[in-house]
Parts: sequence; structure tokens; C-alpha cells
Amino acid sequence: MKLSAMQWGVNAIFDYSPLWETMRKNGVSQYYLLQNGIDNKTLDSLRKNRNITMVTLEKLCRLVGSTPNDVVRIIPEQP
Repeated sequence: MKLSAMQWGVNAIFDYSPLWETMRKNGVSQYYLLQNGIDNKTLDSLRKNRNITMVTLEKLCRLVGSTPNDVVRIIPEQP
């Protein structure tokens, strides 16, 4: 059984739009990510603003040449 973010007590939405902008600025393609260990399922999760692991975040930062702030933005949910 999967628990939602609200059931875990997390009141935020993850937005990966900074990743796509950073990739564009740094000339990194989705194909490059696929060739270097980021799979289609993870790319789909990123497109749909779903959770990813810290290991994946670290890998994305290395591949894109950025910091976590250049990959994800956390938007607090309004109660």
C-alpha cells in the first residue's frame, strides 16, 4: 500500500520545472540522461512531478552540472 504525501505529513508539492530549464541552459538532453543511468520511469516521474530518491537527485545534479535548487522547487501546499 502506497501512502500519499499527506499521509506522511508532507504538505508540499515537488516541481521539477527548474530541471528542464537547467538542462536547456547546460545543453543536456533527455537522451543524455537515458544514456547515463536515468531510466524512462524516472523521467516520467520527473515530468509528472512525482517523488524521486535522493540518490536520483544526486545523479541528476552530477549529470546536469547543477545543485538541487537547479533541479527541484518545493511548493508548500495551502491548507
